[in-house]
Amino acid sequence: MRPETRSTPRSRAAPEIFLRRLAMALLLALATLYAVAALDAAALQQQLIARFGPARVPLLKDWLQLVRSARAQGDEAKLKRINDFINRTLAFENDISVWKKSDYWATPLEMIGQGRGDCEDFAIIKYVSLRMAGVPDSKLRLIYVKARLDTPDGPIQLAHMVLAYYAAPNSEPQVLDNLDANIRAASKRADLRPIFSFNSEAIFAGVSGEEKASAGGIGRLSRWEDALQRIRAEGYE
Repeated sequence: MRPETRSTPRSRAAPEIFLRRLAMALLLALATLYAVAALDAAALQQQLIARFGPARVPLLKDWLQLVRSARAQGDEAKLKRINDFINRTLAFENDISVWKKSDYWATPLEMIGQGRGDCEDFAIIKYVSLRMAGVPDSKLRLIYVKARLDTPDGPIQLAHMVLAYYAAPNSEPQVLDNLDANIRAASKRADLRPIFSFNSEAIFAGVSGEEKASAGGIGRLSRWEDALQRIRAEGYE
């Protein structure tokens, strides 16, 4: 009879030890990522208080929680939740009233700190929110349009900006707008006449998702380039 050996129990235990160690390593990695995320949120909160006071801290926290929870959802749910939240919680007001300037493109932190902004600010915070929630840049464009508004004195045309989402390059874009709370296909927005579009990668002469980028990058759109620099400096893009 062959003598007993302890090699079999050891060989069975080895995979269990390895799996326990792997689980502990993953937990430590997740804890580190959570700490980094918390640090970023704390840094944003400090910036907000330093510039605008503490009144909008709850709004900042709600916004960050919304973006975090949206990461696990599909694009359609992300679009609806973020569009609804921003249209509901932030007020429209022109740049002269908010910034004492004729044209200023605010960062999300500035928009939240003021609690209000104009159409560019609505489009920008939606764009950054969706990027933070995991929507790739290639699916998003900010679109400069001429919007037709019906007034008691008749229809008027005004410069306006919206955000568009492209499920695929050849898809019809879905429009996120502060003038219309509902997300609609571009063909359903006869009140909008698109002029050009852009994102953080490029400027496009039109709005087709298959259109090639214009030469020169975003440098020809100085207000957008400046806004992107401030967005990145604040830490969430």
